[in-house]
Amino acid sequence: MIKKILVIHGPNLNLLGEREPGVYGNSSIDELNNNIIDRAKKLGMDCEIFQSNHEGAIIDKLHSARISFDGVVINAGAYTHYSYAIRDAISAIKIPVIEVHISNIDAREEFRSNSVIAPVCKGSICGLGFMSYYIAVQALSEM
Repeated sequence: MIKKILVIHGPNLNLLGEREPGVYGNSSIDELNNNIIDRAKKLGMDCEIFQSNHEGAIIDKLHSARISFDGVVINAGAYTHYSYAIRDAISAIKIPVIEVHISNIDAREEFRSNSVIAPVCKGSICGLGFMSYYIAVQALSEM
C-alpha cells in the first residue's frame, strides 16, 4: 500500500476559481488541496502538494519524489501537450504516476487531446472535475 504521495499542479492551476470557471469550476486551489489531503488521510496516506508555473521546478520535484514518495498525481497543465522534459522525468523516477485533468482534454481544442506524458504514466483520468484527483488518490492507495 502506498503511504506517501505527492500531488503536482502545473501552470495556471494556482488560478482555479478565477480562470475559466466554465471549464475549471468556481472552487479555489486551496479547496481542492484541502479535499485531496482529507481524502488521502482517510485512506491512511500522507500527502504533499506542490504547484509551479515553471517546468524546471516541476522536473526537480519529480526527481526528488523518487526518494521521498511512493506515488505521484500530476496535472501538468499545458505542459501535458509538449513537455518531453517532464515526460522523461516521469519515466526516470520509477514510481507510479497518475496523470489527471479537471476538464476532458479530448473534448477541447485539438492540441489539448495529445498527452506526451500519458505513455509513461500508470494511468490517466480526465474530465471529472476535481473528482479526477480524488480517483487518482484512491487508485494510488490501492497500488
